Amino acid sequence: MKVFSENKKADYDYAILEKFEAGLVLFGQEVKSIRTGHINLSASYVSFNRGEPFLVGVKVPPYQPNNAGADYNDERPRKVLLNKKEIDYLMGRTKTKGFSLVPLKVYDNNGRIKLEFGLAKGKKKYDKKEKIKKRDSDLEVRRELSE
Repeated sequence: MKVFSENKKADYDYAILEKFEAGLVLFGQEVKSIRTGHINLSASYVSFNRGEPFLVGVKVPPYQPNNAGADYNDERPRKVLLNKKEIDYLMGRTKTKGFSLVPLKVYDNNGRIKLEFGLAKGKKKYDKKEKIKKRDSDLEVRRELSE
């Protein structure tokens, strides 16, 4: 399983409650571009439009910029492929205040590009500060033990 892109800030900004795997509807040149690692997941999210999930805010530049069509939009919403039960469940959960769907990583699974996203709840500022303090103290403990 090769990971093409990871949203490292998602773990810092959100508490991930559940993780889901889904396919994406992509053009051929987008697939080639993603396989070379040209995808940016920061500031992206999954939203629902007329009952269908879409990945919004992801930037996938064209594989060959000189050969890209004039109408190519590198930030277009991309459809997320889920089954009906998952869609209904996620629509209900995201209508609850404070929950959102955050992309975590894009990877290859048996030749298919998959998206892993999580049902997340935003962290408060004091939660983020506590995480930084804990990480720093763990680092100091490991340094002391290695000496």
